[in-house]
Amino acid sequence: MPGHGLTRLRAAITAFFALDGFIFAGWVVRIPDIKEQTHASAATLGLALLGVSAGAVLTMTMTGRLCRRYGSHPVTVVCMTVLALSAALPPLTHSAPALGAVLLLFGAAYGGVNVAFNSAAVDLVAALRRPIMPTFHAAFSLGGMIGAGLGGLVAGSLSPTRHLLGITLLGLLVTAAAGPTLLRHEAPAPPERPASESGVAARRPEGGKRALVIVFGLIALCTAYGEGAMADWGALHLQEDLAASAGTAAAGYSLFALSMTIGRLTGTALLLRLGRARTVVAGGATAAAGMLLGSLAPSVWAALLGFAVTGLGLANLFPVAVERAGALTGPSGVAVASTLGYGGMLLGPPAIGFMADWISLPAALTSVAVLAAVAAVIGATTRRALSG
Repeated sequence: MPGHGLTRLRAAITAFFALDGFIFAGWVVRIPDIKEQTHASAATLGLALLGVSAGAVLTMTMTGRLCRRYGSHPVTVVCMTVLALSAALPPLTHSAPALGAVLLLFGAAYGGVNVAFNSAAVDLVAALRRPIMPTFHAAFSLGGMIGAGLGGLVAGSLSPTRHLLGITLLGLLVTAAAGPTLLRHEAPAPPERPASESGVAARRPEGGKRALVIVFGLIALCTAYGEGAMADWGALHLQEDLAASAGTAAAGYSLFALSMTIGRLTGTALLLRLGRARTVVAGGATAAAGMLLGSLAPSVWAALLGFAVTGLGLANLFPVAVERAGALTGPSGVAVASTLGYGGMLLGPPAIGFMADWISLPAALTSVAVLAAVAAVIGATTRRALSG
């Protein structure tokens, strides 16, 4: 594929990453309104959110096969169209079971599009032979920041129904603009590897590769758990535990997304300077410290600072995990790591909901710090594999 074709393809994939973050953030900042509308407790809201998790995980297990059969590009376009349409459904519900049902569809589309465009991105990274994976995830974070910021601005003046319908319309417009580029171009073939790299890959047993892919997927799970927790429970923690206004609560997730965006925009330089292993260890430790502050701080401003530090720490762990899994076993590795990672993002919030009912929401949020520390430990123990 000519260079200008790869440039257009990179722009289109980046647009889908950004749109995904925008749609997801637009939904999550309206969760307090949907919770009140459906008269759900923390536990029943957690069950409803499990619809997102169930739909996503079920779809993720199939998306790798769909991408291999039809290509990651058309699967990305179809799943994003369904995601945009399903974003308008949650405010139309008035009970937790109905909410859970529509979130099942939302989750299925969300899981499918995330595996598909991560596979497309890894193919492009391999073709370009440049460590640009963090830039795609920066676009997701930037989209989340804008979506959350917009949600905070309109929270007091626009109903969830009108807000999310607007997100649906915008999502369909962006898909119509960027989708044709993906549909016109097949995934680029990676260049031939140098003989030395091929020899190293050949010497590693297939069983060892699969085990490492799962380990990298666990890093993704631990860190994405924190992203999901911040998205679904960060605003509620600020609003209910620290008496923040609705706008300030929405701004909390926006600040988290901004810090992740900054971390990922500088991710390529950080990886070149520190290497993958030290980036994972330092990032996990930083996120653990930040989330302890964010969840246990007695004031809104201290909690916001903790959220920002957490975002910086988590920023590049997921992109590193997915890239290394893809380097080991190709698209199947991407699918496994993405499934584990996004499974953590989507299964974490319901778990926090149950823990919040058993103990308290601040205590439940400390689980994010625990898993970030686990990711740092995994990074330290797999230093050679991460660096390879």
